[in-house]
Amino acid sequence: MHPTSFPTNYGIGDLGPSAKKFINFLQNTDQSVWQILPLGPTGYGNSPYASYSAFAGNSYLISPDILIEKGLLRSEDITQTLRPSTKVPYEEAFQLKDRLLEIASNRFYNEKLDEFATDFKAFKKENSHWLDDFVLFMAALEHFDKRPWNQWDSDIRKRTKKGLEKWREKLADRIDYHYYVQFEFARQWFDLKAYANEKDIQVIGDIPIFVDHNSSDVWANSKYFAVDKDGNRTLVAGVPPDYFSETGQLWGNPLYKWKALEKDGFDWWVKRFEQMFTLYDAIRVDHFRGFDAYWEIPADAETAIHGRWVKGPGPKLFDTIKEKLGELPIIAEDLGVLTQSVNALRDRYNFPGMKILQFGFNDNAANGFLPHNYETANCVVYTGTHDNNTTLGWYRDGTDLEKHRVREYTRSDGSNINQELIRLAMLSVADMAIFPLQDYMNLGTEHRMNYPGTSSGNWDWRFTPQMLDQVDKEQIRFMIKISNRNPRIEHEDANLVDIKADEA
Repeated sequence: MHPTSFPTNYGIGDLGPSAKKFINFLQNTDQSVWQILPLGPTGYGNSPYASYSAFAGNSYLISPDILIEKGLLRSEDITQTLRPSTKVPYEEAFQLKDRLLEIASNRFYNEKLDEFATDFKAFKKENSHWLDDFVLFMAALEHFDKRPWNQWDSDIRKRTKKGLEKWREKLADRIDYHYYVQFEFARQWFDLKAYANEKDIQVIGDIPIFVDHNSSDVWANSKYFAVDKDGNRTLVAGVPPDYFSETGQLWGNPLYKWKALEKDGFDWWVKRFEQMFTLYDAIRVDHFRGFDAYWEIPADAETAIHGRWVKGPGPKLFDTIKEKLGELPIIAEDLGVLTQSVNALRDRYNFPGMKILQFGFNDNAANGFLPHNYETANCVVYTGTHDNNTTLGWYRDGTDLEKHRVREYTRSDGSNINQELIRLAMLSVADMAIFPLQDYMNLGTEHRMNYPGTSSGNWDWRFTPQMLDQVDKEQIRFMIKISNRNPRIEHEDANLVDIKADEA
């Protein structure tokens, strides 16, 4: 459940009161995990997987309600609100949030800077390795009317020393704005994460393997990416034809120059993982198989069909990260066409893989997504992910064979299919079971989050306060109890056993 999906009066979910209400819901229903999508500032298509930075936070997740509590906004500044609905009206929400953040930034520098000076200075220093480039990138992006960085003036596009100095001076006001926004995002996010952790809720983040071409990462570190001297992409990422698309998926992200990264001790990647482990309690590594081998596509290709597999960095990268950072709390997104070497890379570090129940119901009883075929408990089972239909929508749109198989497997008539799959997952041996909130809410296809391979109409799902209130909380608590999935409940039961033993 991504934070953009929270109900607020500002058009888009944020890190404020509705986020805490959701965490309270998790605690009250005995749940212990909250998984989200990437939190970076989104670009084209509002996709969390197409971000302006692999390190920065999405300013539109900043809560105006919290800014009011801090005195950075006043109630009279809120001259417009947007009623909670099941879709994010992105353009309206952006306009509203931009205006409020401008007011908050001005008040921060003019009235509140002394109050926050020590923390602000420390934040800028601790994050300077990415933050200084990012704030200039965003200021320049605005100046050049959102044109990609490879279309900017030559001196800033090529990052000449004089060019960077000139543009930092010219765009100083907007640079200050983006410094403040990142500071505010970090404060609100870490406060929310602490609130979750206090209630024994672990937060699982998501790290996309690739970064967007139009990002501060590629602009500031072009030697690590497959771009030419003018910043144009030469080789791009994607996947071959698969379950989701007959022509594959052409993502368009520039591929890495892994030899250059290795020469520098994978320093950029180490810093990236370090940032992720600071933001979250654990992370899902998107497209894990790309670290073993990735699908290389010419930048001028129209589809992902005509690519080739190229060997990735493999253990060299993860050995380096582990050496620098210690144990790695990672879930490997190991979906798609896998090879023995991908599985070996995952198992080398004991990373749990993913099991998607919706993929299990073909005519093969040995299907690895079916719970009776799980070879290890070291995995995470899902009904579906953000890339899948809701379970109710999947069942309604499924083939006759899929519907027949799932009814057989669950010994049901399919009338409550989302609860049947939740039960399957809960009672499986998998160490962790995670469900899209839509499946708890019994919602259909119109409430799905993403259609892979499409570029519009995605990432805009929200729920209303009433939808969360109507979730069957007793059913969730019951399933968690009988499946022994909440460590708090297990501890309480153990105490009860001890008491009875003493009495005996």
